[in-house]
Amino acid sequence: MNTSMVPQFLFATGIENSNPTIQGGKIRQDELAKCGHYQHWRQDFDLVEELGIRFLRYGPPIHTTFLGQQQYDWSFADETFGHLRQRDIIPIVDLCHFGVPDWIGNFQNSDFPVLFAEYAQAFAQRFPWVQLYTPINEMYICAEFSALHGWWNEQLANDTAFVTALKHIVKANVLAMNAVLGVRADAIFIQSESSEYFHAENPAAIKPAELLNAKRFLSLDLNYGRRVDSEMYEYLMDNGMTRDEYHFFLGQDLKQYCIMGNDYYQTNEHRVSADGSTRASGEVFGYHVITTQYHDRYRLPVMHTETNLWQGPNGDEAVNWLWKEWANVLRVRNDGVPIIGFTWYSLTDQVDWDTALRENNGTVNPLGLYDLNRQIRPVGQAYKQLIKDWQQVLPAHSVCLQVPIVMPSESNESWAHKKQNDAKAARQYGGSRASRTNPSNA
Repeated sequence: MNTSMVPQFLFATGIENSNPTIQGGKIRQDELAKCGHYQHWRQDFDLVEELGIRFLRYGPPIHTTFLGQQQYDWSFADETFGHLRQRDIIPIVDLCHFGVPDWIGNFQNSDFPVLFAEYAQAFAQRFPWVQLYTPINEMYICAEFSALHGWWNEQLANDTAFVTALKHIVKANVLAMNAVLGVRADAIFIQSESSEYFHAENPAAIKPAELLNAKRFLSLDLNYGRRVDSEMYEYLMDNGMTRDEYHFFLGQDLKQYCIMGNDYYQTNEHRVSADGSTRASGEVFGYHVITTQYHDRYRLPVMHTETNLWQGPNGDEAVNWLWKEWANVLRVRNDGVPIIGFTWYSLTDQVDWDTALRENNGTVNPLGLYDLNRQIRPVGQAYKQLIKDWQQVLPAHSVCLQVPIVMPSESNESWAHKKQNDAKAARQYGGSRASRTNPSNA
């Protein structure tokens, strides 16, 4: 049976695979190791199934998989992705999550985009049944924390380093999408990106807040080939981007393969002072208002790709946040935005995110659906019930799109091969037509 034609809402979770380096590259913050996934991955997949979840944000550790140019160690990926396929769990493959292998160095390396695209292509060739991808997670945050705040990887803190990191990261993402499409023409890219907003706390702060609210869109503007705002164009040019580099992004036309992933946490909104400094504001507008802003800008289907909150002393803090975020998702949907999925991130508690991975303290953050003993938390029970209650209701009563997903168990079916061949032919036709017409992505 062609079950991919059955409408479905993408209830998801994720297994955190962040791996940036700190202390000048001496320490790698490998969340898969910190959270015990290397030892407990089979049990972790059991937990995903226990929740009734079929979509999992997941990826191999790039720093131990990508050993050199055209050199790969697929042993862990072969085992884990083989099990996901057997279980018919659909991975949303997270290929680069805040870090690169030691031999690449960091995001200032101009070779990174081409090298990463080769890695993405090699993964797609190794696992041709995989359809959903997040090539590079939270591109803006990755560049900001690595090259503007000085926290990770290159640990630089200036605008030129930030623009350099950003242009390399987004170019790598674009080249990776093209590389994957060359292998799997019906691939779908769910771009997880932090959705931010900056509030001016007084009239003198209006201008710096406006600049920050324009800057927050840079990664997605470039990724989707949208012309940036005029002040942002000057900012990019003043800090090392060339006209040719900018026009590379305008020459891309990959939106048709994309779903915009919006991540939202309590820390995503900021108060801006007159001097441009910021501090956390807590939730003011919320996911509904901010996601609507992003959708108005890009006009793409949306997925809520990350959220969580600490389980506090009352034990119900995370449960109440889940309810609030879900209410926001329903409000977005009822306002006509095509929203196709929701994610509590991550499956288990995380470690050291209380310092944004800047410190290697081993502090457990109670953010998961399960604790690190793999015991379910109240929010895990609540999410399991939410999925059970809503998974049959939403497709029949919503404007969410029917995403043409091929289940892993169906990837060898004749209709699935036909679907891929049709997508390949359409892509080739579209490419040849584009080369003749040379359209502008204004």
